[in-house]
Amino acid sequence: MKPYLREKIPTGFNDIPQATVYEAGYLVSKNAGWRNIRPVVSTEKCKGCLQCYLYCPDGVISKDAESGKIKIDYDFCKGCGICAKICKFEAISIEAEK
Repeated sequence: MKPYLREKIPTGFNDIPQATVYEAGYLVSKNAGWRNIRPVVSTEKCKGCLQCYLYCPDGVISKDAESGKIKIDYDFCKGCGICAKICKFEAISIEAEK
């Protein structure tokens, strides 16, 4: 690896991202009904690690203040499934849209 690239590699816990790309409320138009699958959260399996929150491209995942678990805003979720793939606790599954 080139020396100048080695300096760019994160080394500590402080280098981990603390938020998504867009802050909440960035999306302004609701899902137009084209989504055919959607993520479903199992609150028993969810540990509240928020990795799904960090990887969600639309920023539709948030932490519920009461339970400490995640919740998904289905009005803006496009059903990409990234959250289900990234969840190492298998707390998010994908099911057909009803």
